Amino acid sequence: MIVGKHMTRNPAVIGPDDSLSSAQEKMRSGDFRRLPVVLNGRLIGIVTDRDLRRCMGLLEKVKVNAVMTEILVTVSPNDTIEKAAQLMLMHKIGGLPVVEENKLVGVITTSDLLQTFLDVMGASEEGTARIDFLTGGEAANLTEASKVLQEQGAEILGLGTHREKWDGDSIFYLRLRSTDPNRLAEILKRRGFTVVGVHV
Repeated sequence: MIVGKHMTRNPAVIGPDDSLSSAQEKMRSGDFRRLPVVLNGRLIGIVTDRDLRRCMGLLEKVKVNAVMTEILVTVSPNDTIEKAAQLMLMHKIGGLPVVEENKLVGVITTSDLLQTFLDVMGASEEGTARIDFLTGGEAANLTEASKVLQEQGAEILGLGTHREKWDGDSIFYLRLRSTDPNRLAEILKRRGFTVVGVHV
């Protein structure tokens, strides 16, 4: 997964000589918390709602370039989603400008990352459930679990492994669409799997 597939393209921007009141209006109308500052197509800074709060009462008089952050943390559209998430956590920021050849091409935010996470897990669709389970040897592996559930008419939307362990064993999960995930969990148990959770 790369940033370019999940970023917001053509984001709203502001100029360095615009007033903070203009920035505030753009943030309010678009429900943004930050605005890239662009001059002649180049990203030169970013202004945030925190910057505006520091200048309340002076927004008409103060220009964007007086308060914008000029040392920027950015990503490229070819960077991974994981890198974007790591940078946001490291710098405690909620969004990153996406830059290619010194030009702003998009913005990726925490909301974009959360939506990507839900999409990958198959959890962004209604009527889905997740079954967490342990495998039980050669006959009870992830492939066999998928086969069992498909035989029961379940549509599998995502699968994977949790990093945490359960009594030393890996926990696997299957995200599926089914009207009765508890029945499917019982079938897995009968086939030798240890079900540790059903999440609707």
